[in-house]
Formats: sequence, structure tokens, C-alpha cells
Amino acid sequence: MQVANALICYLIQEAIMSHAPSGAAPAYHMQVVRQFAIMTVIWGILGMAVGVLIASQLAWPALNFDTAWFSFGRLRPLHTNLVIFAFGGSALMATSLYVVQRTSLTPLFMPKLASFVFWGWQAVIVAAIITLPLGYTSTKEYAELEWPIDLLITVVWVAYATVFFGTLVKRKTSHIYVANWFYGGFIITIALLHIVNSMAMPVDTFKSYSMYSGATDAMIQWWYGHNAVGFLLTAGFLGMMYYFVPVQAGRPVYSYRLSVVHFWALISVYMWAGAHHLHYSALPDWTQSLGMAFSLILIAPSWGGMLNGVLTLSGAWDKLRSDPIIRFLIVALSFYAMATFEGPMMSIKTVNSLSHNTDWTIGHVHSGALGWVAMISIGSLYVLIPRLWDRQSMYSTSLINLHFWLATIGTVFYIVSMWISGITQGLMWRAINADGTLTYSFIESVVASHPMYVGRMIGGAMFLTGMLIMAYNVFRTVRGDTPKDLPAA
Repeated sequence: MQVANALICYLIQEAIMSHAPSGAAPAYHMQVVRQFAIMTVIWGILGMAVGVLIASQLAWPALNFDTAWFSFGRLRPLHTNLVIFAFGGSALMATSLYVVQRTSLTPLFMPKLASFVFWGWQAVIVAAIITLPLGYTSTKEYAELEWPIDLLITVVWVAYATVFFGTLVKRKTSHIYVANWFYGGFIITIALLHIVNSMAMPVDTFKSYSMYSGATDAMIQWWYGHNAVGFLLTAGFLGMMYYFVPVQAGRPVYSYRLSVVHFWALISVYMWAGAHHLHYSALPDWTQSLGMAFSLILIAPSWGGMLNGVLTLSGAWDKLRSDPIIRFLIVALSFYAMATFEGPMMSIKTVNSLSHNTDWTIGHVHSGALGWVAMISIGSLYVLIPRLWDRQSMYSTSLINLHFWLATIGTVFYIVSMWISGITQGLMWRAINADGTLTYSFIESVVASHPMYVGRMIGGAMFLTGMLIMAYNVFRTVRGDTPKDLPAA
């Protein structure tokens, strides 16, 4: 164990020291990482802008403009695809291709194939931007893209896996740093999920029908849907956490042993949780209960990983006062803890009977998406970008600090609005008079939710404003402007 910890300390030290200009530094392939990093910021702004628009449409339906391709029903899947796969996917590819080189002490395997991964992934996203507003959809949540795009995703993902694992194979260290375990797990699992869930019979150029039917189709869809959350939006971003928190803190991971336990426990349990999306459905009751049980078990590895990240700051807690990047990373872990407690609670059947189909679910999703995924990505990019362009630091620390407060307050505003709205809806829908009739009509619950919809829009707009500030800061940094060494507020 001491040897393992020594290795980790060495890798962290190497990652920090190798950022300094040196003629002896290995010739890492950073062009594709730079490209993905920039597109992460761009797609983040676009995806969140669409999110603010559809939140506004729910508050003020006239903003649908009586236009099919501009309607909520078509823009909502565009929003989820842009945020999850364009923003999140680009962040994962940028950081994973950076981390695997640094921790393996070797340049990328097949750099031209890595370039294909970048351009292929951008083609997937552009295809989504075109087809989803036009109404081409498989109707499967988080897997709406039709079969020709699914085929392109498969090719790009195989290329991505080849580059990542090929780099690991030719590494110059015997040790595989823990972040690469999480990145590798997410790459393999997403490939499996995508291929199995996307099996369909094409009927024309942009239309296909699932190979599965009925409850089987629903089960496979939510096996995919929840594990897209579990492995892309959790395991992949935990890879970020295990590298960028130690680097920014200047300290090794708190516990190597816990990181190993965290990895194996997470990937062993997460696969079986999807059935909790199908409570009170045609799915067999034992399957629903099994999904609930595994969801509850997930609290243990999730919180174990969170504590491992937070305790990495032991002995350096003062950095929370002075370093807004550390704040991004640690607050992200706090939201991760909250979301991974809330999710299992919502999987309990009695709680689910109140929360299902309400805005509470939307609040839960965004505590994870904004609070965890976006904030860990933003913090990691703030660490990464100066190093990619050989800059001393980001252009403005004060702007990072402003971004942090906009993102944090915006996220809290968003999720609290949705919690209030969701619980209100659940209570109103189940309220029954003495004679057995419903106490409230559906439209009354909609009217009651309207103030919270406005609140959600405000929270989302604050987060989007923070992303625009980040884009400006990144632009000035990449351009090489002299850093404004202003103290954080």
C-alpha cells in the first residue's frame, strides 16, 4: 500500500512539474485536447441557452411561437443531447485524453485516429442539432438520435476506445492511475449500453423501430438511461475528480485503497438500478424491487468516493478561501453527495409514488447535471486550459470567482424551485375528497407551479451567464493576455 501511495504521489508530482516549460518534457499530443476543451465551453453555452429557452417556454408557452421545430417537445431532447453528449462528452474526451497521457508518461496512441474522434464527435452533435428540431427521433430518452447517427456514434466510440486503451497499453509506468480506471469503465460500459439499446429495424433514411417491445423495451431503455447517468455522468466525471482535485490541491488522493473499493463497488452495483424508473408499471414487481434495492446500496460507494475527493484537501483547507477553482471542485462533490442520496431515496416505492412524473425529478436531475457534472467540468477546465496553452494562469481569478457564485446560486435557485414545484404537484395530484373525487384539477397544479417555473428559468439564466463569463476568460487566456492577478472576493 505504501508503494501504491508513493506511485500516486509521484504521478501527481509529475503532472504538476511537467506543466512547467522544459525541453525534456515528453512530446504529448495536445492538439485534440485543446480542440475538445474549447468545444466543451461552446457546446456548454449552446446547450444551456436552449435549456433556458425551454424553461421559459414552460413559464410562457407563447415562446413556442406556434412553430413545430421550435416547440418544447423538439427542443427538450436537443437540450439534453447538447448538455449530456456535446458538453459532457467533450469534457470527458478532453480530460481523459489529457490524463491518460500524463499519468502514462506517453503520448497518445494513433494521434490521427484521435483527430478523427474529435471531428466525428462534432459531426454527431451537428447531426443532432439538425435532426431533432426536424422531428426525427427514436423516442428513447437520452437515445433519441436515429439509426444513421447511432452508427456514426458507434464508429467514433470504437475509435475513442482504441486511442484511450492503446495509450494505456504502451504506458511507461507499471501503475494505472485510478482516474484511468474510471475513464476506462465509462468508455466500455457506454459502448455496451449504446449498442444494445440502439438495436432497431430501419424503415427509411431517418426512421427505425426498436427491436424490443412492451415492457422489455422499457426495461432495456432504462437500463441504458440510468446507466448513461451512472457511467457517463458519474463514473467518467469521477475520473476527472480523481485527477484534477489532487493536482489543484497539490496533494495525493486521500486514500488509494478507498479509490479501488469505490471503483469496483460502483461499477458492480450501478448496472442494476435502472428498474427504479419503472415503478408501478407492467414490469414484474420483483424487478422493480431489485432496482430499488440496488439503488439504495449505491449510497455507500457514491459517498465513499465523495469523501475520498473532499478529504484529499486535508491539510489544505485554507485553499477554499483563496482558490475559486478548488471551490468549484469541492462544491461539485457536495452536489454529487446530495444527488446520490436523493436519487436512492426517490427510488423507494412509497417516495416514488409522490415524486414520479413531477418536477422533483427535474430538480434531482439538475442537482446532478448542474451541481456535479457541470461544476466538476468547469473546475477541471480552469485547471486544464492554462496548461494546454502554456499560460501562467487563467486571465482573471476574480472572473472565476464571479462564475463560481453565479453557478452555485443559480444551481440552488433551480433545484429548490423544482423541489417545491414537484412536491406541490405530487400532493395536489393525489389529494382526494371524501367522495373519492380529485380535489384539484390538473390545470390547478400547473397554475400553482408557474412561480417555480419562473424561478427555474432565473436559476438557469444565472448559470448560463456564468458560462458566458467563462468563455470570455478562456478567450483572454488562450490569446495570451497578461493575467489580472486580482484577489478572489
